[in-house]
Amino acid sequence: MMPASIDTTSLPLPAFLVGTWCRFGLFGPVYEIISIGDKLANGDNLMRVRVVESGEELDYRFTDILDDPKER
Repeated sequence: MMPASIDTTSLPLPAFLVGTWCRFGLFGPVYEIISIGDKLANGDNLMRVRVVESGEELDYRFTDILDDPKER
């Protein structure tokens, strides 16, 4: 079964989020968005993020980032 396609017409461009900071959920660790990754088959993008506490870098879905609160 193919994943549903994501309508990206009303979303901000992934490039606009590079260099910004968010938090995993309301109480999770802070992460910095450091680059744009691969485009997925359903239209979503992977973004490369760095977890501030640990320095770990990982790929995280763009649409999941949009659900996370921004960190100031």
